[in-house]
Amino acid sequence: MSKSITFLINKSEITAGTRGASLGPDAIMTAARKKESYIFGENQVEKLQNVNTFLDKPTQYPYAKRIDGLLAIYEALNEKVSSLLKSDQFPIILAADHGSAGGTIAGIKSAFPDKRIGVVWIDAHADIHTPYTTPSGNMHGMPLASVMNIDNLESKINKVDDKTVALWEQLKNVGGVTQKINPEDLVYIAVRDTEKQEEAVIERLGLKWYTVQDVRNLGVWTLVNNINTQLANCDVIYVSFDVDSMDPELTSHGTGTPVPHGLTPQEAQDLLVHLTSNPKTACVEVVEVNPCLDEKVNTMAEITLGVVESVVNVVKNR
Repeated sequence: MSKSITFLINKSEITAGTRGASLGPDAIMTAARKKESYIFGENQVEKLQNVNTFLDKPTQYPYAKRIDGLLAIYEALNEKVSSLLKSDQFPIILAADHGSAGGTIAGIKSAFPDKRIGVVWIDAHADIHTPYTTPSGNMHGMPLASVMNIDNLESKINKVDDKTVALWEQLKNVGGVTQKINPEDLVYIAVRDTEKQEEAVIERLGLKWYTVQDVRNLGVWTLVNNINTQLANCDVIYVSFDVDSMDPELTSHGTGTPVPHGLTPQEAQDLLVHLTSNPKTACVEVVEVNPCLDEKVNTMAEITLGVVESVVNVVKNR
């Protein structure tokens, strides 16, 4: 029996270094109206309160910019995502930037505290920095570290003040469980822009990493079968899709940190379809559409809409 879908709109964009991703969810909905796609009329839509007023004043935390605002987002997502899952909904989260994804994972863990969570992270970036290792202080580079209880002090480059440390510990503990996912239950796809601090922790933890070329060499069907085998002992799977996983030459530069040589839109769509087909997949998140940076007039949102429509179709029919 198919689950009911709820679109959860999260317009907070406080964790990235560029502005405009808060308009991404609306850009996707605008693309749907242009196409006369009715997925937002046929399914429940809920909106999270945004905290973008944090952008209107300087941050006190240079190595974890606006972490105080992000903590509020994590707590709100923890409550809302948990509530949706307990109500047997399938959340499709349309978020501004990727920094809030740790709150989504917290919500999944709160809904299923005794279950093992698998994460498939489709992104150009590894997002496993910490306040101790970040070169920028932007927290969209830290969500995975926050849910895996990683500090990576072995690669420390920053002297972090006590207030930031206290907030980082609070962030990691949202939902009451500090380590929400195990290293063996995380899979990277299309990551191709990392710093040495991230590479060190990836190697130390033995994280699974499929490159864009791996997607092509193996084929999507085989790759997803491999992922399902790796995550066979997980009870619940979360798929996080950053649009910068795709090649900007084949989409647009309508995202905050585009990186060349990414997935084709068709590869991205096929990956999402096959991953969502797994009945263990309970939540999908789509992030980082930024129409302010789109040189092709909302093309990124239109392409992303196609991916989202495919996910909806799979959930309705699986």
